Amino acid sequence: MTGVNNVKALFELSPTVNGSGPLLFSWQRTAGNYISMSGSSYFVTIANRSGAIVSQMALQGVCTSMDWDKDGDVLSVTEERSSIVYLWNAHSKEVLQLDTGVKDVACFAVWAKKSQILAIGTAKGSLMLYNHRVRKKSLIIGKHSKKITCGCWNNENLLALGSEDRTISINNLVGDTLQQVTLRCDPSNLQFAECCHDTDKNREVRVSAVLGGKTLFLLDVDEDHGPVELAFQSRYGSIVAYEWYEGDKIMIGFSNGFFVCVSSIKDKMGQELFQARNHKDFLTDVAVSVAVNQGASCGDNAIKIHNLDELKEVYNILSVEEEKGVVNKLGWTSDGQLLSVSTNQGYLLTFLTKLPLLGAAFSTKLAYMNTLQQVTVVNCLEEEAPFRKSLPIEPTFVALGPYHVAVGLNNKAWIYSLGDGNACIDKSYLGTISSFCLNGDYAAALFEGKVLLHLIEPGLIEVEGKDERLEKKMFPDPGNDERFTSIALARDFLILGTENGTLRYFYLEDWEVVNEFHHLVGISMISPDSMGTKVAFIDEKGDGFLYNPITDVCSELTSFPRAVLSILWETFLSDKHVLIVCSEERLHTYVYCQDTLDGSVCQYAGATKLPYGQKPLLMYNGEVSCQTLTGKISVQRLTTHSYQDEQDLNEQELKVSFEKCIILKRFKDAWSLAIAIDNTECWRHLNKVALYHMDVDLAIRCSRQIHDIAQVSALEKAKHMEDKNALAGYIMLMNGEYDKAQDLFIKSFSPLEALHMRMDLKHWDQALQLARTLAPEELCQISLSYAQQLEQEGDYLTALKLYEEVQMDAFLSQYCQAGIARTAIMSGDVRRGISVAQQSNMRSLKKECADILESMKLYTEAGTLYKQANYPDQAVAMFIKTKNWEMVGQLLPLVSTLRYHSLFAKAKEADGHFNEAAIAYKAAKDYDNYVRILIQHLHQIEEAVKIVRETQSAEGAKMVAKYYQSLGDPTLALQFLVVSRCNQEAFELAKNEGLMDTYTSVIESDATWEDLVAIAQYYNDTGNPLEAGRFYIKAKEYAKAVHILTSGYQWDSEEGKHIDLAIEAIGEAQTEELTQKLLSYLMGEEDGKPKAAKYIFQYHMAIKQYREAARTAIIVAREHQNAGNYKLAHDVLFNMYQELKKLDIKIPAEMDQSLMLLHSYMLVKPHVKKGDHGRAARLLLRVANNISRFPSHVVPILTSTVIECQRSGMKSSAFNFAAALMKPDLRSKIDQKWKKKIEQIVRKPDRTEEEELLDPCPFCNHPIVQSQLDCQECKNAIPYCIASGKHMVRNDWSKCPKCQLPALFSEFKSLLEVNPVCPMCHEEVMVTDIAREEEDLESSELCY
Repeated sequence: MTGVNNVKALFELSPTVNGSGPLLFSWQRTAGNYISMSGSSYFVTIANRSGAIVSQMALQGVCTSMDWDKDGDVLSVTEERSSIVYLWNAHSKEVLQLDTGVKDVACFAVWAKKSQILAIGTAKGSLMLYNHRVRKKSLIIGKHSKKITCGCWNNENLLALGSEDRTISINNLVGDTLQQVTLRCDPSNLQFAECCHDTDKNREVRVSAVLGGKTLFLLDVDEDHGPVELAFQSRYGSIVAYEWYEGDKIMIGFSNGFFVCVSSIKDKMGQELFQARNHKDFLTDVAVSVAVNQGASCGDNAIKIHNLDELKEVYNILSVEEEKGVVNKLGWTSDGQLLSVSTNQGYLLTFLTKLPLLGAAFSTKLAYMNTLQQVTVVNCLEEEAPFRKSLPIEPTFVALGPYHVAVGLNNKAWIYSLGDGNACIDKSYLGTISSFCLNGDYAAALFEGKVLLHLIEPGLIEVEGKDERLEKKMFPDPGNDERFTSIALARDFLILGTENGTLRYFYLEDWEVVNEFHHLVGISMISPDSMGTKVAFIDEKGDGFLYNPITDVCSELTSFPRAVLSILWETFLSDKHVLIVCSEERLHTYVYCQDTLDGSVCQYAGATKLPYGQKPLLMYNGEVSCQTLTGKISVQRLTTHSYQDEQDLNEQELKVSFEKCIILKRFKDAWSLAIAIDNTECWRHLNKVALYHMDVDLAIRCSRQIHDIAQVSALEKAKHMEDKNALAGYIMLMNGEYDKAQDLFIKSFSPLEALHMRMDLKHWDQALQLARTLAPEELCQISLSYAQQLEQEGDYLTALKLYEEVQMDAFLSQYCQAGIARTAIMSGDVRRGISVAQQSNMRSLKKECADILESMKLYTEAGTLYKQANYPDQAVAMFIKTKNWEMVGQLLPLVSTLRYHSLFAKAKEADGHFNEAAIAYKAAKDYDNYVRILIQHLHQIEEAVKIVRETQSAEGAKMVAKYYQSLGDPTLALQFLVVSRCNQEAFELAKNEGLMDTYTSVIESDATWEDLVAIAQYYNDTGNPLEAGRFYIKAKEYAKAVHILTSGYQWDSEEGKHIDLAIEAIGEAQTEELTQKLLSYLMGEEDGKPKAAKYIFQYHMAIKQYREAARTAIIVAREHQNAGNYKLAHDVLFNMYQELKKLDIKIPAEMDQSLMLLHSYMLVKPHVKKGDHGRAARLLLRVANNISRFPSHVVPILTSTVIECQRSGMKSSAFNFAAALMKPDLRSKIDQKWKKKIEQIVRKPDRTEEEELLDPCPFCNHPIVQSQLDCQECKNAIPYCIASGKHMVRNDWSKCPKCQLPALFSEFKSLLEVNPVCPMCHEEVMVTDIAREEEDLESSELCY
């Protein structure tokens, strides 16, 4: 025997058992533990599933039929030429001979499908019905006129019989004929359809039979239409066998080897769904097993097996050796595990086509059957050697613990140690075991509604105190009739489910029940996680739930499937909250969420298709290990877990993976995918999920990604909340679900938060209800707030009632009085409201009531309350509306609103009271009308002029101007015309009266372009080009200005002013044409008269040619210096120096040296004044050594040098310069005051010289004399002090805060103490404004 697809040959019985020749055999119904067979040996042999012969029954002839009852308890056998029917009991192994009691041969016998009634047909057409349960026989003689050859029952206890009289009868349970059909030939192989294909019927009413081996007869019992005969192609041959499956499909085998499937649906009656020639020469039988969804045919010494869903594909081929004969019959067990085939030579061959799907799991270990009598234990995660154990039985259950594996049959269990496979504990129980489970120390068995908990190995377990009670326990306790339906063992607990809905936790350490949960209906299945902290269960209605004993919360499993086989929990540590519910076709994934805004929930994640014939045993990290029909383990990846990391995924794939991670609560992976997606919508979704699961840290991170600063701030305050209900309430509040937030706050340890929330939201109605139970002391305050809200909403009557209820509270009485006053007025009781307001001391209340009265147009009452509340402006407004001028007059001095003064003034003017009107206009700051009253009615022109000058009122000025024009005073009229902005009139007046200078002085700052151009034109026409040019510049008419200013006009007293204006014009214009025009003028190209260098300097400065300006500045300074104007020369150089410094332009060396010499000369006088003759002498020596730069004062400078050197002990220097003065060209110019002294110095020379002090170079620290401004050691030019002329040193550095030039701190301070003015920039500098600071040699200025 050979085969593929792991179909195994189980056993073989040879002809020595049954005799040669064809065999008749039948498998026991339901259990399939026995097979009965009979051949030519006149014996019926019964063997078990292993092929061992259990019993034999001798017959008087050849067996003609055999059949098992509905439960497989009794086998019926008929033999040829005998009226006796043999009944073999599967339990007692005894044979009962049933005599029909008639002289007739029993041809066949068949058991009913739903009861223990046996139908026996005889050769003469009689029918006997035998009730085995009550041992009663009923004989119906003449049911048919000839031999009854075949028959069958259906699930509705209808009996169909076929006879050689060519009829088929339909009979009920007592043998009455319901219907009889006449045929054209003898029927055979009579069958009822397994189930009806008509969806609107529940009964099975279709019967079929083979007629003459050629056609298939179909009869719908309850239909009016006649029967149908299906004929087939002649090449198929004769019909050998057929089987119904799926209610409306028929599998037919033909003698020529054809294997055909046809439909019996009315619209497709007889249509071939599949056809194949399975066997080349012949076909002998077909068989169908719905349990394994397979069909088989035999012939040509081969068996071919097909899957009923894919008939085109041959699932398996089994071959039989030719010497064993031709295969002629097939038969499956009810569970489809075994397929038997017999041959015409008496062989019976049995194949194992499907192993029993028996398996169990513990942690990452699996136990499963890899053969009918061998159990295997493997570790799916760790590489361990498999544990295999051959068994003495075919078990019906398998259980697995950490150290043991258990198998069992009926009421017996065998427990094997995984460490020592030979160690076996054989345990018998008081009933058939329906559930069995293990943990490390204990085993628990469920049988007949009872549970026995016991130690697995009592002798090996140390029990504290040797208390025998801790070794075993029977549930329920004696005297309790409670029945258990399911059990499970966790590490520390035995969990039991009862038929009345109780879920009970029995704690193994304390040996007592520690927790009970009562469900509404009975519990049919339970499945805890590894620790027993969560248990999923199914009730008798088929609904699924998950119970958490820690929180005592039961959550419903939504979208729960029907016909659940098992429930598995995830063993992967990070996903302990995931479980799958296994049905026949799908694996349904659920995710348990203990802490959500909705409490504990179990969310449906999705479904995964389960391959046919696989039993899920273990789930680890989304992979489900399943036992297959062939005894192997396959791994199925759940679709809910089949996502990838972010690498190499497109956006859509990333989003799908992201959604799966969120469903599975794998938030870390979801975060990584969200970063890869980087989509605001994605971040918002993750943020929403995090909030739902109260993962505050994740929600904060998501909020930061979407820049929701408000939510981040709110969550930061909530992240440390330990009360889950309070945290959930806070999040619900953020989401705007206030009712849910209130419920959660009430459940929390801070129920007052619910009240505070309603108060913050101003939900006063709900707040009142909460305050009555949570905080009665808050009722008055809440009622007051509620009344205020109702008042705002316009429900004044209800608000008034609430105010009246709360007014007795002393603390709130004043607020209530205010509310009563307002609502009384608004509800129509004006008198009461005014009275309450007037009695109150609250100024604000009176104003509020006055506002209300004003809105109601009760102006007199409103004005009175405004007056009492000391709001004169509003009171006056009300009295104005009622024209109560008397009250207006009384209150007007207190009023600040100008409009009311103006209204009162107009009223008084209309009445002719001009003095009062003028006062009111002035108070209203209505100066135009005030001036008008003063001029027209009161004739107070001085006051009018004063007001106009103070207020610059245009209309007032116009009126004053007209007044002065009428008096013939054009000067004053001109001023007031300008103030009134009547510029054109003022211009004409000034032009006509010769007052243009007056006009320009008045209008200059406010003149328009037109005004400026008109003035310039006027001056040009009247021969005043300087003023014309000035006003053209103001009008930005630069070309005209330059043209007029550089024309051939003879400038006398104003020499140079026109050039200054022209330079100003080109400086503002910055145009090449005008620049060149002016340069040509300055250079004398037009008139042959070059202009002074100072104008060239101003020109270059104006057009921002600073380098040329610097060169010109040197020339200008030299001119001033030659002329003896040293301060002017100093200022020119210094100003140019500052300009160049601002523009970051390098200072020319010549400019730097000239400024240094001029500044040194100017420092002499301050130092002489403060008595520092030595410093003055050193400065004069520096100047005297460059005396050629001071030609106008050679003798005075040299004289001063001689005198100061003599005073300072520098005799040699004094002699040298005294000798210079004795030259003939200079001697006569010496001041007579000093001449004799100088001559004496020359006559009596003294060559002594006081040495100058040394200070270190700030660059290299080499000592050099104080007056030297360059270092011979490092070759650097050294900055000089603007206060003393000395070179700078590091440790005494400071700067002028105004010009930022360096000075020795000590010298600068000493100089400022005498005169607080910088000697360089001549700006005021106080001693407190300077300080020592770090030197900055790189940016230091004034380096000579």
